[in-house]
Amino acid sequence: MQSCLICDDHPMMREALSGRVRLAWPNASVLEVANFPDAWKQAKTEGLDLILCDLDMPGATPIVGITRILRTVPDVPLLVITALEDDATLLALFDLGIAGFLPKLSTGKLIEAAINVVLSGGLYVPGRVLELASERSNIGVRAPAQSIVGNAANLTERQIAVLGHIASGQTDKEIARNLTISPATVKAHLMAAFHALGASSRAEAVAKAMAMGALRI
Repeated sequence: MQSCLICDDHPMMREALSGRVRLAWPNASVLEVANFPDAWKQAKTEGLDLILCDLDMPGATPIVGITRILRTVPDVPLLVITALEDDATLLALFDLGIAGFLPKLSTGKLIEAAINVVLSGGLYVPGRVLELASERSNIGVRAPAQSIVGNAANLTERQIAVLGHIASGQTDKEIARNLTISPATVKAHLMAAFHALGASSRAEAVAKAMAMGALRI
């Protein structure tokens, strides 16, 4: 019997996704959670075949939340379904190893098609993400971690600390208070980290630092 984990903090969305999964798998076992901590826990369920996950859920930032799921069950395909359209975050998600991405406004048939693609071992890649990835790497959809532009060796300990606090969802003011520095200094460290990593957003900087082994959560 197939087993699927659906992660979304909106009950109506969970219900819609559950219904779509059951159309594809009439006898499927469907688990539902509404936050990242529960997703990390339920991802350990034995025999899980597929994970459908929103990005904007309580308990963690998108990159941290997805990363912990992937580390928990690296062999289970994870299909992200979200309203997020931030280019850097979408690319960072594919670098981390998700199996596909779907906008929340996708039709039921499109969701079912994406599920079939990732279950067959493929990647479901919307045209926009494909264009972004091709522009960045010129080698296809997912660039391996080793090819990410930037050099984590150029990061200072304080810059890594700032990125770590960002990964946990803290604001500049919270980071400043925890590190006993000013918010302006936090921003300065962050800009320097962007430059060292070749990143253009906080999410991308965190993802690249993690992919290069400079940051662990």
